[in-house]
Amino acid sequence: MVEATVEPLHNGHAKPAAPTVIRNLEPATGAPLPEVPVTSPEDVVAAVGRAREAQKGWAALGFAERRRRLLAFKDLLLERADEVADLVHRENGKPRFEATLHDIVPVAMLTTYYARKARGILRDRRIGAPLFPHKRFYVRYEPRGVIGVISPWNFPFSLPVGEIVTALAAGNGVVVKPSEFTPLTALKAKELLDAAGVPADLVAVVPGFGATGAALLAAGVDMVAFTGSVATGRKIAAACGERLIPCTLELGGKDPAVVLGDADLERAARTVVFGAFANSGQICASVERVYVDRRILDPFTRRVVELTRSLRQGDDSGGEVDVGAMTTPAQLEIVRRHVADAVAGGATVLAGGNARTEKGRFFEPTVLSGVDARMAVLHDETFGPVLPIVPFDDEDEAVRLANGTAYGLNAYVFSKDRRHAEEVANRLTAGTVMVNDVLFTHGVPEMPWGGVRDSGIGRTHGAQALREVCWMRHVATERVAWSAPWLYPYRRSVQQTLVRAVRAVLRLVA
Repeated sequence: MVEATVEPLHNGHAKPAAPTVIRNLEPATGAPLPEVPVTSPEDVVAAVGRAREAQKGWAALGFAERRRRLLAFKDLLLERADEVADLVHRENGKPRFEATLHDIVPVAMLTTYYARKARGILRDRRIGAPLFPHKRFYVRYEPRGVIGVISPWNFPFSLPVGEIVTALAAGNGVVVKPSEFTPLTALKAKELLDAAGVPADLVAVVPGFGATGAALLAAGVDMVAFTGSVATGRKIAAACGERLIPCTLELGGKDPAVVLGDADLERAARTVVFGAFANSGQICASVERVYVDRRILDPFTRRVVELTRSLRQGDDSGGEVDVGAMTTPAQLEIVRRHVADAVAGGATVLAGGNARTEKGRFFEPTVLSGVDARMAVLHDETFGPVLPIVPFDDEDEAVRLANGTAYGLNAYVFSKDRRHAEEVANRLTAGTVMVNDVLFTHGVPEMPWGGVRDSGIGRTHGAQALREVCWMRHVATERVAWSAPWLYPYRRSVQQTLVRAVRAVLRLVA
C-alpha cells in the first residue's frame, strides 16, 4: 500500500521547520495545483474538540434525520460527479472514467446502503441464555464519538469518504487527515457534505504531512481508521494500544491470480490485465502476480501481451485513455526499481518496461516472464503497472506460491468449473477471494473489506464495519423477580442442586 502520512510524535530532537503549505503538481501534466495550508497541531486538537461537541447533536438527531442528510449528500455527489472526477484526475492522475467508477460510484452506493440499513444493523440485539430464562439480555450499539481517519492518495475520494459515511451513519463525528498528495479532493468532499446539511463542525479535514497525522492520533479521537503502509500501520496500532482505542488497518497486498488449466482464456486474460493496470496498478487489490497452469501458459501469455500493448496511456484531457499516471515520484521509483531488479535477475520484459516522464509521471503497463522468488516483484508490493507471469505444474504448487507472501488481502481464481474454483479459493489465505473476476468487491457496500496477516486488521463496509465504529452496551434485566440461590451464605445443598440443574438444562439444549 502507499506510504502513509503519519509519523511518530516529536521525540525531543531538533527537526527542520515544517512546511506551512502543501504544493503539488498534476501527475498527468506537471501543471501546478492550488496550494493548501498545513493544519497546525493546535488546530487539529481544536477540530477534534469541535467535532466532539457537534457529535452530541448529530447522535441525538436519530436515524431518520441522519438518513435524510446522507441521501442528500449522495444526490449532490451524483449531480456534481463530473466536477469531482475532474479533481480526482488532476490530483491523482487516474483517468476520469476510473475516478467515476472507483471513487464516486462506490461512495454513492455505500451512502445509500448505510442510509437505508443503519437503523436495522444497529438496532438492539436480543441474546438468549437458556440457563437464565428469568432474565432478558440485549446489546445496544452506541456511537464511539469522534473517528480519526488517515487516508492515502490512490483513492482520494472513495477511501476517506467511505470512512466518513460509515462514521456518520452510526452517529459519530469525523476528523480526516488526507494524503498530502490529494488534499483538494478531501476538501471537495467536505464542501459537498456541508452543502447536504451535515453540521459544519461534525466533519473536519486537516491537511498536512506526517506531523499532522501524529497530532490527530494524540488529539483524543475515539477510534482510528487507517489505510497505508505496513510499517506505519504498526506504529498506528502501537499508538492506539497506548491510548486503549480501537483501530482498523488496511495495509495493502501482493494479490495473486491463479489461472487454472480449464479457465476461459479470453476472459481470464482480459480480466487479469484490467486487474493489473487499473489506476496504474496503484490499488491494494491489484493483480500483482499471476500463476498460470503450464499447459496454457503460452496462449495465455500471448493474449495478455496483446491486450497490454493495446492499452492507451496518458492524460485524458486530450481524449480517452485506459491507463493514467503514477501519483507520486516515490512510487514511480519503486516500480522502476522492481522492474530493473527483475531484469537484472534474468526476467524478460514482454511489454512496456519504461518510465515516461517527459510530461507527467507515467510507467508503461509492463508484463514480465522468467521471474522467480528471488525478485522483489514477486514478494514486495510493487503498487504499479507491472504484471509478472509464473507457470505452475499442479494446484498444490499454485496454492503454495499464491500463499507465499506476508500479505493476505485479495486473491483471484479463474476456472470454468465454479465448484472446483471455489475449492481452490478456500485454500488461499486472503480476506477476499474472487472467482473469475477482480477488484470490484471493494465497491460492494454489503461486503466486509479487509485482509489478514500483513494486510491489516478489522473490516470496512458491510454491517461489521458499522458496528465497529460503535461501542456495545450489554443490558441484563428481569423477566420475573427472582432471588438467586447463590447469594450469601453459601450452602453445600445449593451447590449440589446447582450442578444437577445445569446438567439437566445443558442436555436439553445440546
